[in-house]
Amino acid sequence: MKETQTTDTLAVIDRVVTAEAHQPYPEYLEAAASDNLSTARRYAIILLILMCNLIQFVSMFSTVAGGFEFSSQLGHEAEPGEANWMAAAFSLTQSAFVLITGRLGAVYGHTSLLLLGVVIMAVFSLCNAFCDTYISFVVMRALTGIAGGIIMPNSVATLTIMIPPGKARNATLATFSATPPLGALIGALSAGAFLEYAEWKWHFILIACVSVVACTGLFIVLPREEAVDKGGKIDYVGAFFGVSGLLLFNIAWNQAPSSGWQSPYLIVLLILSILFILAFFVWESKFASSPIMPLSVFTAPSFNALLFVVLFIYMAVGISLWYMVAWQQLIRGWKVLHIAVGWIPYGIAASVAVTLAAWLIVILEAQYILLLGCLTSIVACVLLATMPEQQTYWAQIFPATLVGGLCPDFVYVAAQLIASDSVGKKEQGIASSLIGTLNLYGNSLGLGFAGMIESQISKNTGDKVTGFRAALWFGAGLGFASLFLDLLFVRMKSNHRLGKSERRQ
Repeated sequence: MKETQTTDTLAVIDRVVTAEAHQPYPEYLEAAASDNLSTARRYAIILLILMCNLIQFVSMFSTVAGGFEFSSQLGHEAEPGEANWMAAAFSLTQSAFVLITGRLGAVYGHTSLLLLGVVIMAVFSLCNAFCDTYISFVVMRALTGIAGGIIMPNSVATLTIMIPPGKARNATLATFSATPPLGALIGALSAGAFLEYAEWKWHFILIACVSVVACTGLFIVLPREEAVDKGGKIDYVGAFFGVSGLLLFNIAWNQAPSSGWQSPYLIVLLILSILFILAFFVWESKFASSPIMPLSVFTAPSFNALLFVVLFIYMAVGISLWYMVAWQQLIRGWKVLHIAVGWIPYGIAASVAVTLAAWLIVILEAQYILLLGCLTSIVACVLLATMPEQQTYWAQIFPATLVGGLCPDFVYVAAQLIASDSVGKKEQGIASSLIGTLNLYGNSLGLGFAGMIESQISKNTGDKVTGFRAALWFGAGLGFASLFLDLLFVRMKSNHRLGKSERRQ
């Protein structure tokens, strides 16, 4: 019985992590699985791909943990809402481009796109090292985020091509799912160490060097690839409207805390973003011959509610992490390295959460795993919002860190399974793509909304702590909104728990 349950758990991980490939043609991946690679070569490919995904999250979270110190050293000492681009820039472009780069990989080759992503990571990480202004630094972070948007879907697709279905693929994908929290922890520790004991530029030079090593290794060991949908159509017009709308909407909200909505260019950006999004839906429904997002995906009521649950929860996750750092560094005077060490429980909890969620999904319906994700987010935000200005780490930061670490993967595992259950076979890739995009996009967008609240409250009260609390309560409110949406509208159509049918056979 225990062995069967373990097999079911690995199967869930396989389904969930493979969904990150965002492929509308999964049957091609199965057909292309390489059985003729030597064991040593296959291990080398797996190790290097895991390294690539690890690198992007090392890069992403280094400016979450060290964002305020990087800003200070670049001459931009500011409160969270005015320095939020440090945390928001990477995930903004990562989320916008992950929506389309899996499809580009299917047409032009997943390994080619993967190599391109790692090259972009190396180039712009190196550029980051030599930035001497806040604006140039943030621009380089945004350009580096494009690499993350390319690496993530094409890494998973390449793994599924190179490794035949079975226990080896399941175990590899389970390991892959642990690289984001591990990379986040390493990124925070590395940024903290370089900021404390050396020049910060060496952190980004190190990322660039490791990226070059990974890219060179992959170039040597990857076999020649035949694109899984060579000659297939790509909806470039829809991609332009969709990506542009997402980028401009997020840019407007994240820039508003520092520039203010009285700035005419922000109003223009917001209006343009809405027009681009509307144009995207009109194009996809009326004119696109091969739409990147068929609107039929939105006909399932559970799926529409699920999208808001995922967006709100990941907005709350981004807010809780950013304001946890702000509180510890700006109010309590912690060094970046100390904050990174304090994040170790978060990394551990997040690393085990995907396996724990996959195990729970055998016992509970997915909407209840999603509910647990909502509750952990609420608990983390409330703990942070109610703590005194000065307090020991163990009283509220530690439990908030530990509980909060469970949230992202609880939500992601459950959301991918509910999305898969809600839509038809032809919409599977699109549904998983949207979940993955909202996961990353929410992290960035939440900082814009919270920054507006925090900056206005701090300005009106003259108390930065009150502003921080208001932002964190907003995060908790997003968690409550997600919880109610889940309870009222999100349901699995098939009334069974994953794994039962397999055990009966």
